[in-house]
Amino acid sequence: MKNAVIYVHGKGGNAEEANYYKQFFDDNFEIIGFDYKSLNPWDAKIEFINYFNTIISKYNRIYLIANSIGAYFSLISLTDMPIEKAMLISPIIDMESIILNMMKCENITEDKLMSEKEIETSFGEPLSWKYLSYVRNNTIHWDIPTNILFADNDNMTSVDTMANFANKINANLTTMKDGEHWFHTDEQMNFLANWFKEII
Repeated sequence: MKNAVIYVHGKGGNAEEANYYKQFFDDNFEIIGFDYKSLNPWDAKIEFINYFNTIISKYNRIYLIANSIGAYFSLISLTDMPIEKAMLISPIIDMESIILNMMKCENITEDKLMSEKEIETSFGEPLSWKYLSYVRNNTIHWDIPTNILFADNDNMTSVDTMANFANKINANLTTMKDGEHWFHTDEQMNFLANWFKEII
């Protein structure tokens, strides 16, 4: 049987991004982009588990590459899957803090969100009491061997938060100085490529 590399994109991304990673693997690996549809973590958990259950019996080894919120959905869904290695790029790892910061920016209290259930915001992302409650009740438990690529100018997660998370799950953390949450410039992609070559 072949091995599989499953790529999970971030928000606004797509499964076609998986093709970028073909350059790092030989013919023993099949690179597969997971075109998930879920927007909420409770839907994602069902979709991710169902998808990986259809994949695992077809391959010898499974690697995971996951980006941003795709990494968050993976972290809350796939810890019991037989994944040999995970490579996370700018993972969202503290969703509660992100939501609370959004609430603070919009001057929305927890009581107000709880009573109204869902509130539209000025930056186009609705705030949801169900989402916040789910995040609090479904913390990340992860013991799959993991490498994390992070940037010190990531606007979603602080350096200390990422370092503490990496330490908690015994992950190898690489931080790009002056990088961003979205790795997309030539310099950032070169950094990503060199990181990837080192960990494969």
